[in-house]
Amino acid sequence: MTDTTPTRAIDLSHEIVDGMVTHPGIPAPGISTFLTHEASAARYAPGTTFEIDRIDLVANTGTYLDTPAHRFPGRHDLAGLDLERVVDLEGVLVDCRQRADRAIGPEAFDGIAVAGRAVLVATGWDAHWGTPAYLSDNPFLTEAAARHLVDAGVRLIGIDSLNVDSLADPRRPAHTAILAAGIPLVEHLTGLGALPPDGWRFFAVPPRIRGMATFPVRAFALVG
Repeated sequence: MTDTTPTRAIDLSHEIVDGMVTHPGIPAPGISTFLTHEASAARYAPGTTFEIDRIDLVANTGTYLDTPAHRFPGRHDLAGLDLERVVDLEGVLVDCRQRADRAIGPEAFDGIAVAGRAVLVATGWDAHWGTPAYLSDNPFLTEAAARHLVDAGVRLIGIDSLNVDSLADPRRPAHTAILAAGIPLVEHLTGLGALPPDGWRFFAVPPRIRGMATFPVRAFALVG
């Protein structure tokens, strides 16, 4: 019997806009027009115009993906990222939005099959996006939680929070455990509440840029 359930694409990325703030201390992007339709008119046939835009941004802007080179010199960067690690992954949602404790420990994943899957952690912190509240006191994975996911064999980890680590811990233990294992990490996701617990596929593809360790992605899920 043929499955006729329609497939829905759910966008899980924040919009990048001129002057936005993603993380404390990281410069905002600047978006401008390099060539306007009006200025291009003299270059082409009558009625034919083009616009070419430009953007100046730090790689950790909006919803972005970290590769191991972000944490460890000499490890693979965006150009060395295998597409199989970020494309068409079976996903599972871990809903932590009702937790009172900002520190998400390994117990949050009890009874959830995470091996070989993209594990997205919903904290609800994206509700504060664009406000000062977003930039501090964020929910995060503890070192034990990160090591639990690594040991369980996850394919990718994502979170809708300011950081997968607590900003109060300069060791950044979750980043360290996840990226040491070569697992891609996506931060600043949004809209995870629209996902069911499972039954969807996850995609988060950055450009293939050599010499860069992080970059924004258009993260999305196909449901159905």
